[in-house]
Amino acid sequence: EALAKWLRLGLLRLGPTFIKIGQQFSTRVDVLSKPFIRELEKLQDRVPPFPTPMAKQIIEEELGKPIDEVYTDFQDEALAAASLGQVHLAKLKATGEQVIVKVQRPGLKEIFDIDLKNLRVIAQWLQKVDPKTDGAARDWVAIFDETARCLYDEVDYQNEANNAKDFAAQFAGTDWIKVPRVYDQYTRKRTMCMEYAPATKINDLEAIKKMGVDPDRMARLAVESYLMQVLRYGFFHADPHPGNVAVDKGDAEGKGRLVIYDYGMMGRIDPKVRSGFLDLFYAVFEKNSDSAVKALGKMGVLVDGGDMTAVKRTADFFLGSFDNRVEEQQKQRTENKEEYEAEFKQQRTKEEKKARRKQILSNIGEDLLVVSKDQPFRFPAELTFVVRAFSVLDGIGKSLNKKFDIGEISAPYARNLLIDDNPSALPPQVVARQRDWERRFDRQNKAIVNLFKGPDAIEEIADVVRAIERGRLKIRVRALEAERALERVQVMQGLMLKMMVACAACNVGVVLYVSGMLLQAKGVFGVAGLFAMQALVAQMKLGKLIKKEAQYAGAA
Repeated sequence: EALAKWLRLGLLRLGPTFIKIGQQFSTRVDVLSKPFIRELEKLQDRVPPFPTPMAKQIIEEELGKPIDEVYTDFQDEALAAASLGQVHLAKLKATGEQVIVKVQRPGLKEIFDIDLKNLRVIAQWLQKVDPKTDGAARDWVAIFDETARCLYDEVDYQNEANNAKDFAAQFAGTDWIKVPRVYDQYTRKRTMCMEYAPATKINDLEAIKKMGVDPDRMARLAVESYLMQVLRYGFFHADPHPGNVAVDKGDAEGKGRLVIYDYGMMGRIDPKVRSGFLDLFYAVFEKNSDSAVKALGKMGVLVDGGDMTAVKRTADFFLGSFDNRVEEQQKQRTENKEEYEAEFKQQRTKEEKKARRKQILSNIGEDLLVVSKDQPFRFPAELTFVVRAFSVLDGIGKSLNKKFDIGEISAPYARNLLIDDNPSALPPQVVARQRDWERRFDRQNKAIVNLFKGPDAIEEIADVVRAIERGRLKIRVRALEAERALERVQVMQGLMLKMMVACAACNVGVVLYVSGMLLQAKGVFGVAGLFAMQALVAQMKLGKLIKKEAQYAGAA
């Protein structure tokens, strides 16, 4: 507990940027122990507030009038305080409505300027040292720029007010989502006035149960709302930690609804990327690796030029594994729901991890080596906060249900999307069957077309064969083992050359030293040391290559 408290206080001292990092980890109940979770949760809405007189001064400066002319019963004690600001209860003098007044921490932009300047240096360093051995070429600087853009947007409360209105508009017909109303006339860049909408934090399991609300349902709705934001609207809440997502019983049926606060950090997805995301979702639901690869290309995650056969085989394996995992979880939940959900998913033992790795490598080890070498994957910067939000939601879900699984919950939503895209609003099984028949019909059409194109195709094949026979056409075959062997030989040649130069320089240095030419000897010894260091680096690189090949071959 002392270490957890030290961590929280350290993040508070480092300032708003690092408090955001603490908020990110505060939901990971499956990763961190309870003392750490309890301390980091305080960073969501219990950060030490700044003085109330300072808050009132900011409000008066922004509104251009004394605070008493706008609000009555302005509470001096902050209702909640977070990384970027704090909120106070008050009543509107004009109408008597109970509202909350959000006030930005003073000097926030200047703090961001300093922190982000330092973090940009780290991003540039990561760009240089990231080995990208997982086959994904990440642009750390672009990811940093996207993060910086969102943070600067968050310190403009007028921008947040516009975001809240856009978010409310896209969920206007959804009764299980509550977006507090914004009062534009009392909102400026550093202060905002919103409807007072008290609710229970979504990770407070006991309080939600006492309300008579099903926590499993709220976890599902949290994921469904996010899938709607990403896949249907392309405008999503980028900071859904428990301080910003709560639960009340304000819906018509009293089953519980989500109350979402803080619209400063929002993300927008390009329509083309969103369309690719949707296609990927369908492809996973239908276990179609070809469609999944095309969708990744459409999103800009996968680029042409690499070995697509290896990528497709890899996709086939992981789609099958995902489907089997979901089916197994559903089976266990059906057999004994209470026992299954009583504890977090057990971590694999060392032997189980080794067996699982051996299973993966025996199936696609060669393909993973090809993907690692070709690096066909990219990580678009605009997806940074999509991934972050899914991580936070996964943590929230596990605080409500220890066996919560986003993948398992997403499958039924895929069926709903199939219905939404079908104007006849048929049952999901019928829609899925309809899509299957459409694919078959397309294949039959292609077969009929090929029937008439067949003679031309045969002639073209004959031309290709004749070109090969006459030596006008050469076929290139990719020998993966030879490529890796050549890479090892190249590294070994460099290693030997550097060692030879180092040894030769060392010998020359000794001769110069014995001859009394001390200054020249020191210079030559320096050259010998430099080449010796380069040889050491080459040796480490060679060792990594050999170890990596042994791992993917299942020998290590």
